[in-house]
Amino acid sequence: MSDARTFTEKLIEAPSVTPATGLVFDVLEEMLAPLGFEIHRFTRGDGEADSDEAPVENMFAIRRGPDGSKHFAFAGHLDVVPPGEGWTTAPFAPETRGELLYGRGAVDMKGAIACMVDAVAQVPQDAGTISFIITGDEEGPALHGTRALIDFMREHGHQPDLCLVGEPTSVHRLGDMMKIGRRGSVNIWLEVDGTQGHVAYPHLADNPLPRMVAILSELNGLHLDDGTEWFQPSNLEITEIDVPNRAHNVIPAKAKARISIRFNDRHSGASLSSQVVAIAEKHGGKANPVISGEPFLTPPGAFSQIIADAVKAETGIEPEPSTSGGTSDARFLRAVCPVIEFGLCNATMHKRDEAVALDDLDTLSRIYARIAKAALKQD
Repeated sequence: MSDARTFTEKLIEAPSVTPATGLVFDVLEEMLAPLGFEIHRFTRGDGEADSDEAPVENMFAIRRGPDGSKHFAFAGHLDVVPPGEGWTTAPFAPETRGELLYGRGAVDMKGAIACMVDAVAQVPQDAGTISFIITGDEEGPALHGTRALIDFMREHGHQPDLCLVGEPTSVHRLGDMMKIGRRGSVNIWLEVDGTQGHVAYPHLADNPLPRMVAILSELNGLHLDDGTEWFQPSNLEITEIDVPNRAHNVIPAKAKARISIRFNDRHSGASLSSQVVAIAEKHGGKANPVISGEPFLTPPGAFSQIIADAVKAETGIEPEPSTSGGTSDARFLRAVCPVIEFGLCNATMHKRDEAVALDDLDTLSRIYARIAKAALKQD
């Protein structure tokens, strides 16, 4: 049994539905401390357990190399999404069936973190500085997770040269894709106020629905862009329409809706928010934008080549550089240093009976070791 498999099982056994605290961080600390890592753990957030301000635990672990050596960072999250119902076996009781290891977090992303730990054991300490940037709040609001870790790193003068995030980026087989960027994300809540009244007496009421329909129609008709060299076109989706009205003969007093925009680097969260606010106000409504992240791109170059070379050496294939998919904590880490995402196959992430191929754990561990060694040698 490889260390990567053993480490994955130990992490899965520690339930850590977002936001994660406590036991799962104890388990990771027990893995890293014997490898010479200095462990820093802290909690941020002081709200109720089910609120966006719920306490979140974070860990920054560092193994220092010689003075002046390069600093390579692994980043990831120990929190997982709720397992849901219908699992064949208990989601936090890892079980091997055939060539697969089952358990919540197997691929997203306790398996990758286990491979990172196994990988650094293969990298001599004098090769350079290695750190782990680990949060318990990636699957949740992400308010007190990686952003808090970045604050900690800046306060204590920890500046990685390169960072690899272990999100499950592979699609059909391990190594076929890496993420060199991600689109940005903004969610916008729309609201139109009216005056409730009887449908037979519309002159005594003010129906907000025609105005909401006009807002959504104009937004739905927007052509944001045609994409760029590395990004697919931006898209705006209507994700919710809510009219609290249980009676068929009542004109409602309020109409609500929500849209979500995933956008490339032709836009910013602020520019799109301003555009939507203006459209809403033109039709007598209000808009409340919440920007989840800005787009980022680490252009193909030395870092992506390091990853490609490591993947090819272990799998024989060339990973496709991509910016597809949703957001990740790389959207925050991009402000610290160049960042690329690479990890396990994503076919079962967030699904019941989440599973990872045992061979993939061993292979990813070797890939990560190659990447760390090469990154620390980079001029």
